[in-house]
Amino acid sequence: MSKSIWSFLIVLSLSFMITDCSRQESKNMLPKDKARDFANVLYNRQLFQQSIDQYVSYLNNYDIDLTEQANINYTVAEIYFERLRDYENALTYYLKIKYLYPESRLVEDVNKKIVACLERLERSEDALQVLEEATSLEPDKVVRKRPGAVVARIGKREITQGDIDFELNQLPPYIRSQFNTKDSKLQFLQNYILTELLYDKAKREELDKNPEIVEAAFQAKKEIMVRKLLEREVANKVNIDMVDVQNYYEANSENYAEKDNAGNVTRRKSFDEVKEQVAQDLALEKQQEILNNMTVQLMRAESAEIYSDKLQ
Repeated sequence: MSKSIWSFLIVLSLSFMITDCSRQESKNMLPKDKARDFANVLYNRQLFQQSIDQYVSYLNNYDIDLTEQANINYTVAEIYFERLRDYENALTYYLKIKYLYPESRLVEDVNKKIVACLERLERSEDALQVLEEATSLEPDKVVRKRPGAVVARIGKREITQGDIDFELNQLPPYIRSQFNTKDSKLQFLQNYILTELLYDKAKREELDKNPEIVEAAFQAKKEIMVRKLLEREVANKVNIDMVDVQNYYEANSENYAEKDNAGNVTRRKSFDEVKEQVAQDLALEKQQEILNNMTVQLMRAESAEIYSDKLQ
């Protein structure tokens, strides 16, 4: 058999193998419409992460036009944003639409959602940047920094009004309200510069490598992570309505009554007088119940034990 014929047979054999694999793969895949409908079913059953997985699979495995690609990516972004409150992943998909599908009719709304994600991620200066880009006729020429007049300098570093506004916005509202005059903002700016100068000096002296500071930073990070987990797993899972609050008040009305020094009830407060306090107490009780259940589950799952008889 000649070399050329042998080569031809090899190529022909490979082509049959590829065709056979393609047919086998197509047998294992749902029809296009069913794949998309299945993703919708998962979403309607509130299986949000599973629906995202199916939508992404639909994007990756089926031949769909650019308009539908943009629409599916937008659907995924909306699930992350509205249902899962996962603003980092939502931002990823909104940005995907903005830069990969710039002709999509969704881009105007996407710009707003990008700003909303950045604000929730406490990146307000980046949100302002996106707004400036979206309204500029030449987005590439927008200066990429926190906006505002230069109010101070540290060496070559400029500190703008935007920098100060950003730092103020990170404060709790009751503290931020103390800096609403020019004099108080000037004091804040002076303290801000002093902190930056001291921080720069501390870095030069390599205090960031000090064992006490490394441990303190670790403990602070751990505390923040635990607090964030409790918000997600406990506080955000408490759902109460006014019927629940009314029932809780009726079952515990004596706790909200006025009493004399001997503990005798002198006046029972009406529900309208105390409903806010009752709602707060009920929410705390439900949170504690969720936390107790989570503690039991975690201790069982991790084989955690407490030897109280040995504790001194």
